Amino acid sequence: MNSSRSPIPVGVAGLGVAALLVTGCSSDPAASADPGSSSSGSSSSSASSSAETVAAAQPRITLTYDGGLLVLDAETLDVVGDLPIEGFTRVNAAGDGRHVLVTTDEGFQVLDTGVWTDGGDSYATDPVLTDDVFAADTAGHVVVHGDRTVLFADGSGDITSFETAALRDADGLPETESWESEAAHHGVAIELEDGSLLSTIGDSEARTGVRVLDAEGTEVARSEDCPDVHGEGTVAGEVAVFGCTDGVLVYDGAFTKLDAPDEYGRTGNVFTTESSPVAFGDYNADPDAEGYLLSQFALVDAASKELQVVTLPDGVGYTFRDLARGPADEAVLLGTDGAVHVFDEVSGELLASHPVIDPWEGPAEWQDPHPAVKVHDGIAYVTDPAADAVHAVDLATGEVLATGELDATPNEIAVVTG
Repeated sequence: MNSSRSPIPVGVAGLGVAALLVTGCSSDPAASADPGSSSSGSSSSSASSSAETVAAAQPRITLTYDGGLLVLDAETLDVVGDLPIEGFTRVNAAGDGRHVLVTTDEGFQVLDTGVWTDGGDSYATDPVLTDDVFAADTAGHVVVHGDRTVLFADGSGDITSFETAALRDADGLPETESWESEAAHHGVAIELEDGSLLSTIGDSEARTGVRVLDAEGTEVARSEDCPDVHGEGTVAGEVAVFGCTDGVLVYDGAFTKLDAPDEYGRTGNVFTTESSPVAFGDYNADPDAEGYLLSQFALVDAASKELQVVTLPDGVGYTFRDLARGPADEAVLLGTDGAVHVFDEVSGELLASHPVIDPWEGPAEWQDPHPAVKVHDGIAYVTDPAADAVHAVDLATGEVLATGELDATPNEIAVVTG
């Protein structure tokens, strides 16, 4: 297949947090994908003959570091695999509970974390960086939605999708479908359950919006009212949200632009769940801000078309790596004060703050190691580059359940469910 209410101030309880409720929306700080170099790796994606039957599926964590990938048992945080790979790499869970996609010069290389379930039995084995690669010119965003995983190649604008479960079941790469963008750009695409595709519009000079292609590849809708479009997610009801420099763009069968409450207001990373109508995004109201730390975040209710901007206390910031969603759709934020903060997704009220690591400063470059958070099954996994460690934190109690001491400085993180 080819292609391609006026602002109302409100108060927020806890930690001196202030909020602003508007029917507008947030916008987009672009954390552009910059794939690293590829390296040697083991060749087969099939299960090892030394697979061990275990009592239940075992989630695993993948961490990047300068020169390799670490795979950890998510319960004990013990290292179960250390795989060399050259250059700066990025990692994304493939969505099948087992594999991670690693950006390399060749494209999206498949890392088998070595855990799977088959016929009610669960198995674990050593991780393998396979030779299987979804070829891509400058591998970028990975989007998992419904039963499909979609890959975007920034260097060509090519879009590749596959049935997510087929990656787990295939001997090698699964069958794929493909689309073409109108021009190459740093973009993203989402495949909906009816087979239609939402993909960004742009070129090497600018990104302007989103278009919709039906299952046959025919364009059926477009909006070019989303400058510097970046960041995406689908909320309840399969409603898509994209970040812009002056608000957000919502698609629920038709496009609606929600203006930012500030003249400049960028949301570039959006975190969603399919059980909530609210998207949780980063927010930047200062186009001249230096560095990568932000001090506000956005809660976008795509059903009511309202946006709440929440301001963190003085001295507390975060980067694009420090946002996640909790088990009850909470907004989870890892602050530069070293604490994991949990906010109500509707009111923006602070629900809890859990100290985890020492206070930290923002990175000189976005690629530099700095703390990050991912959440799975009520556990927040927090990287601690200053201590060469990673921590598992119970979001309900704040208890640090485990700490993994590493022989390398962690950078990016991905979690698979097992």
